[in-house]
Amino acid sequence: MDAIAILDKVSYMCPRSDRLVLADVSLTIRQGEFLGLIGPTGAGKTTLCLTLNGIVPQFYGGRFFGRITVAGLDSLESPVSTLAQHVGIVLDDPEVQLTATSVENEIAFALENLNVPRDEIIARIGEVLEAVRLEGLEKRHPHELSGGQKQRLAIAAALALRPELLVLDEPTSQLDPVGTQEIFATVRELNRELGISVLMASHAAEELAEHADRLALISGGVLLQSGTPDALYGDVDLLQKHDLRPPQVATTFRQLEHAGLNVPRIPVRLDQAIQAVQDLRAAGKLPTPDSRTAPPVTGVGQQPSLILPSPKAPLLSARDLHYTYDNGTQALRGVSLDIAAGEYLLIAGQNGAGKSTLVKHFLRLLDPTTGTVRVGDKDTRDATMGELAQRIGYVAQNPDNQIFSASVEAEVGFALKHLGYSPHVVETRVEEALTAMDLLGDRHRHPLSLPKGDRARVVIAAILAMHPDVVIFDEPTTGQDYRGARQILDISRDLHQAGKTIIVVTHHLYLMADYAQRVIIMGKGDILLDGDVRTVFNATGTLRGTYLVPPQAILLAQAACPSSHRHSMLTPDEVAACLARGGA
Repeated sequence: MDAIAILDKVSYMCPRSDRLVLADVSLTIRQGEFLGLIGPTGAGKTTLCLTLNGIVPQFYGGRFFGRITVAGLDSLESPVSTLAQHVGIVLDDPEVQLTATSVENEIAFALENLNVPRDEIIARIGEVLEAVRLEGLEKRHPHELSGGQKQRLAIAAALALRPELLVLDEPTSQLDPVGTQEIFATVRELNRELGISVLMASHAAEELAEHADRLALISGGVLLQSGTPDALYGDVDLLQKHDLRPPQVATTFRQLEHAGLNVPRIPVRLDQAIQAVQDLRAAGKLPTPDSRTAPPVTGVGQQPSLILPSPKAPLLSARDLHYTYDNGTQALRGVSLDIAAGEYLLIAGQNGAGKSTLVKHFLRLLDPTTGTVRVGDKDTRDATMGELAQRIGYVAQNPDNQIFSASVEAEVGFALKHLGYSPHVVETRVEEALTAMDLLGDRHRHPLSLPKGDRARVVIAAILAMHPDVVIFDEPTTGQDYRGARQILDISRDLHQAGKTIIVVTHHLYLMADYAQRVIIMGKGDILLDGDVRTVFNATGTLRGTYLVPPQAILLAQAACPSSHRHSMLTPDEVAACLARGGA
């Protein structure tokens, strides 16, 4: 198969740095293939993506070694404007790429700058909108689109240049499961129907296992291995060594191997896993399912669902809460709930379900259109935001939006100083919070000089210094790799064990089985499910109806475990234990 791009011993150093971001990378991208690029945060994935259209090093500078050819062009000798006609780039955040006032103007922008004739521009707009399924939205302002639609518009703008290679850098990191599925389906269709070669950097293990032809694993700037999704995602130990999350079915079968079962091949897709269970049972390697009723099996190293706090006066409450934004969007439709002190609550739902709108009411970042919100025994409309901030800490999706001081210790002490606490109290609380977040050694550094995960810890330290009763994490795993996401969630668990009430807002259900006690599922501004984590996560029909994807291990359990157990499974370890014991 012909190559669309060849990287030959490519190394790269950023300006004013002697550290290699890419180290002797040699990789061929074949014509017409869908190549997934995987690796932990900081591995060099984004840098590799940007070398393919010359942005690195032509725009960023730095020291570049080796050679890259794309569609027969040298990436150093050809200007970025020329390479852009052969390589389309789509970034993780579509907002930074969308600048026009309408969908059609966004697509036309680059074409106009290349002096493409008007009739040709109009024809291409129609072609690419059909390709990404945005027909009829030509006049819509990009900011009126959903997250998935915005990302598809960014893809359409890249496609309008008719590139031979489409490069996507974490295109689904900020999307809910619906948007993620839309993007993967769109990209795969473009790949198969139009023959466009695709390079996609992504942490979406289950989706890449389903759609990619080949994977390339990069870590520390070094290309470690390339091969089929079956080969790479099936090597669970290799992935875990590099802080990558395998598909849950692969983890489940690796646990079966640890239990002594000889598994011919570790499956990486759900259909493969279900078939593998059937084959192993037919061969007598797995016991026949036992239909007797037995309590749920808890896997080694996994906690059972924690007991919910006993009923008492709620710490947070909402009654018949409605909220309508200025543009007429009705975000909340009569929400009522109580949150007790000491709970660990997960609020999940697709983008636009009303999750963030709900929790912002507890901080009085928003006031109800109708209805009431109370913190303790006080109506939030009778409290100031400063008063509420001393009881409720809020960690936003992007920690950089909450950082504005020139040093870590100044950031952590900022709110305390402005609330009039004495210098002694400020100093004591700042030191306590920095110690708790393991940031004492970084107290004099600029927060933005720290890695993203550490910047999140700076924000959490600033919140802890306020001694709040409640800490809200709003989409804390967005844009994080598996290690970074687990680090933040581990902090949330530590805070919970220290007596804090924790609320986590996310649509990444697969991450939350080890953390949440209670789960609320929201859809179209209302609460659809409210219960313990096992019950809610196993309500797969309702979850799918709200466009959430149940964790893959649960889907495997419901397809392959005995009927008396299949609706109580939660984690890959538990499913593996149930399969190995036949449910007994």
